[in-house]
Amino acid sequence: MSISSWGRLAGTLAIGLVVAGGAVACGDDDDGGTTGPAGQGQFEGRGAITLATGKDTTGTLQGQLDRWNADHPDQKVTLAELPESADGQRQQFIQNAQTKSDAYTVLNLDVVWTAEFAANGWVEQLPEDQFPIGEMIPSTVETAKYFKKLYAVPYSTNAGLLFYRKDLLDKAGVTAAPKTWDEMKAACDKVKALPEGKTMGCYAGQFEKYEGLTVNFSEAVQSAGGKVVDDEGKPVVNSAEAKAGLEFLVNGFTSGLFPREAVTYKEEEGRRAFQDGKLVFHRQWPYQWTLANKTDGSSKVAGKFGVAPLPGKSGVGSSSLGGANLAISKYAKNKASALEFIKWFSNAENARKNLEVASNAPVYASIYSDAALQEKLPYLSVLKQGLDTAAARPRVVAYGDATTAIQENAYAAITGKKPVDQALADMQAKLTEVTAKK
Repeated sequence: MSISSWGRLAGTLAIGLVVAGGAVACGDDDDGGTTGPAGQGQFEGRGAITLATGKDTTGTLQGQLDRWNADHPDQKVTLAELPESADGQRQQFIQNAQTKSDAYTVLNLDVVWTAEFAANGWVEQLPEDQFPIGEMIPSTVETAKYFKKLYAVPYSTNAGLLFYRKDLLDKAGVTAAPKTWDEMKAACDKVKALPEGKTMGCYAGQFEKYEGLTVNFSEAVQSAGGKVVDDEGKPVVNSAEAKAGLEFLVNGFTSGLFPREAVTYKEEEGRRAFQDGKLVFHRQWPYQWTLANKTDGSSKVAGKFGVAPLPGKSGVGSSSLGGANLAISKYAKNKASALEFIKWFSNAENARKNLEVASNAPVYASIYSDAALQEKLPYLSVLKQGLDTAAARPRVVAYGDATTAIQENAYAAITGKKPVDQALADMQAKLTEVTAKK
């Protein structure tokens, strides 16, 4: 999975859905010494392994694997890159599991998929006492568990941030990043009054009909004071707050606050638009920091932008909790090597390196208080603030049905095919059906 995919969401549903279902599915017992989802696996066999992950848009992943391979010539890891889209990645992971293929050993899963894969018996239960989970941000560890058992290891976490053209806001006399949607619109109007801002789009996020839209819709609802489901897992998108959140997205397009083409944006399309100087504000994961600051000619905004928390209806908004978890396929060979690789790949030293070279948000809490890193990466405190207020990720067995319901109805609203009230009513009905499944 690419660094952007690790952060999105993507991949990513920012609602507090509870675990659906009671008893977990059971797998076969003849798969090389594992005991299925109801018990911890037996990690036997050493040799070559494969890391299956989304497309690495940062270009840093192979270098990390080369370091492991140099030290473990008899246990080399091969990179298997899946599509850039989170939806495409999930589809290939599921196809691989349903055919019981051993092509993938270590799975780099969006945090939202862990429960689904554990419930279906597609990944091994891991030995919790062999990982330093006590040093990790608690919310990240929860995304790696199913029925209180560890089925994956947190590799990265993430929160959405507001990237903005600080140089243009300064020139327009805007002295601080906006905290509300109205402040953002007012700031953009001032920038567009400048000669260099006349043709720029004001704001974009991830609005194509895919996992990113689930993230952006959920953030809009949360940032208006609402929830997609309540604390008991009951869908509540038929609320005034949810309506305000969806109206923010719909009105963004009808009012011209969002450029028309943003309805096709996923992470990378928006990143390229921001780096090309076409956007004043951009909702994005932190990986954009490093790429947009490159001085090799690929970015026109290097050194010209700032980062702030997402804005909301009446104050600072709330992000989705993104990230990635590392799991071991139930059907893989050389699981002892896979376990050792995950221990190494997810350790604090690598987490720090990934932060420095690719803005990959670490799961280790202590890294955020490192003074040297804070000086080098000024957005770090903003990211920690975003993580502290991010909505918990779901642990949903019927995840595909839930995110499809959100995507389809939110997209219908922002493209004018459904009124807001109808879109929310239809979403409420479908989510009620999905969360009732056992």
